[in-house]
Amino acid sequence: MATVTELRYYPVKGCGGVSAARAELTPAGLAHDREFMVVDELGVFRSQRRDPLLAAVRPVVLEGGQVLALAAAGVEPLTVAVDTEGPRREVRLFGAPFLGIDQGKEAADWFSEVLGVPSRLVRVPPEHDRVTDGLTPGTSGYADSSAVHLLSRATLDRFNELSGAAALSVDRFRPNLVVDGWPEPHTEDLVRRLTVGGAELGYTKLAIRCAVTMVDQSSGAKAGPEPLRTLARYRRAAAGGVAFGSKFSVLRPGSLRVGDELSVSAWGPSEL
Repeated sequence: MATVTELRYYPVKGCGGVSAARAELTPAGLAHDREFMVVDELGVFRSQRRDPLLAAVRPVVLEGGQVLALAAAGVEPLTVAVDTEGPRREVRLFGAPFLGIDQGKEAADWFSEVLGVPSRLVRVPPEHDRVTDGLTPGTSGYADSSAVHLLSRATLDRFNELSGAAALSVDRFRPNLVVDGWPEPHTEDLVRRLTVGGAELGYTKLAIRCAVTMVDQSSGAKAGPEPLRTLARYRRAAAGGVAFGSKFSVLRPGSLRVGDELSVSAWGPSEL
């Protein structure tokens, strides 16, 4: 029986993650996951693909989502009172238009200093109504696509066996749920529906990996060519790119905690 060994959410898209012993799973994913996003002056989202220093930012959500604390090496930490009612501004995520609530000049100046380029911080508005694609459509905040990224320890262990380089830690792949107990790697590719804790998830698609996986998540330094070099040898997806882990939408919200068992009610063929 597979169990949850780690729960992780990422309050600011592209920035450091928060590990939790328990978390609420909402229709848009773990509570506060990708709730905020850094954008340029035109509203286009910033990503570790071009701004790897985002990885070195450590955000923490406090007081039930009313306060966001930000920390990064070399700059004074900042605490921001979260604005959920301010004017909406247009933002773009992979070319798609959405809205965001600007979090003010202090947050903008702080991220501009950290990244060395003009930046603004926005929050998902309460009326955010995004529909994500895949086998089981759902919704999410500012995540790349589906609400939940699941990765098994067996999958990571298999990669580290094949790479022949220094073992990569799980944070390089930025999952939401890390599970252990499946003996075969890439079992998550075959899951179509599962329950965990009080929640139910539906498979959407394979997680296609990009250059973000080559960024050291502690320092924000580019540290390639792994894992993409090794993944290109054995995890090429039929639709293009390399796959590692799987994405899921939330069919039923609920409470999750480390140690919860996963129960798979439907399986399917690999899309690799």
